Amino acid sequence: METQKLKRKRNGRWLPFALSFFLMLGLAPGPTSRAHAEEKPNVPPDDAQRVKQLYVKVARKAGLPWQAVAAIDRYERTLSRAHPKTRPLRPDALVGVYIPAALWCGELNPDSGDTRPLSIRFFGGIGRDGSGDGIADRNSDADLLYTVASKVREYGSSQDDFAIGLWEYYHNTRAVQRVQQFTKIIEAFGRHDLTRHAFPVPLGSAYSYRSTWGDSRGWGGYRIHEGTDIFAGYGVPVRSTSFGVVELKGWNRYGGWRIGIRDLDNLYHYYAHLQGFDKKLKTGDVVQPGQIIGWVGSSGYGRPGTQGKFPPHLHYGIYRDRGLIEWAFDPYPLLRKWEKEERKALRVTR
Repeated sequence: METQKLKRKRNGRWLPFALSFFLMLGLAPGPTSRAHAEEKPNVPPDDAQRVKQLYVKVARKAGLPWQAVAAIDRYERTLSRAHPKTRPLRPDALVGVYIPAALWCGELNPDSGDTRPLSIRFFGGIGRDGSGDGIADRNSDADLLYTVASKVREYGSSQDDFAIGLWEYYHNTRAVQRVQQFTKIIEAFGRHDLTRHAFPVPLGSAYSYRSTWGDSRGWGGYRIHEGTDIFAGYGVPVRSTSFGVVELKGWNRYGGWRIGIRDLDNLYHYYAHLQGFDKKLKTGDVVQPGQIIGWVGSSGYGRPGTQGKFPPHLHYGIYRDRGLIEWAFDPYPLLRKWEKEERKALRVTR
């Protein structure tokens, strides 16, 4: 028993020297690897406060408003969601940024996993250290987000400079518009976790709907129905289903008086056949769930002002932006979900 105690005592004396020796050889975990271990715990994706702290930290280092950094991340996330095979994210990722290894490290860099900022810059890579630990790690949320933010910031911090920086990074006018729209929405409400939705018409009104996705349409040539028809009487209020910005407002020979709203998930919400609009609402305005944007009508299928070619109803469609193109998908499941959630919320508040 006494011998074992002496052995433990002797081992305890030598432990600090052994640890220092292994640290010099790079065989033991030093401060850098501990920093990254602390940075990437398995945090629930709804931890909005943690994400906000990351936005603020990166924004200070990049010299941009945190809302702009949040908008960049939201846009990156929509691209990663639309292209999961070509933009794979870590299961525990807090941000949606994806940067290919060749772009991060440099195409001519012989080390595709290079994390040394100096050699990355030497080979023309864009990878940067955003966490302050001295390495540029593609598995670090702070490093990924700071890399994109710093590249955009290279052209300045004014609105025009910010737009130029976005163009130079994405080379896509859609990307410039989307990030600017997202920034505007986040600035308007002072937060990035805007997930609440509303049903397009008041739940207390008389309405009916079913899945009409893919039904044939004959007016103006054969086409399929890209949306869900919600039948209601003339003048029933039409409400925004999400937080978003008005991207389009006016007449379309198919949809009549219609409004298009872009949300933070890069979904385009299309409201058609309206009787009229909220007169105060204009393109570029920010809206929120439940806000009245117009009224149910039967406009469309003709020249501006054409009415009454079909029963009054709201045509509601959703389109997802894939970066270069947009494609429609069936909104019926989301409508059912939002209707159920709103009914539940109303019961709780009563």
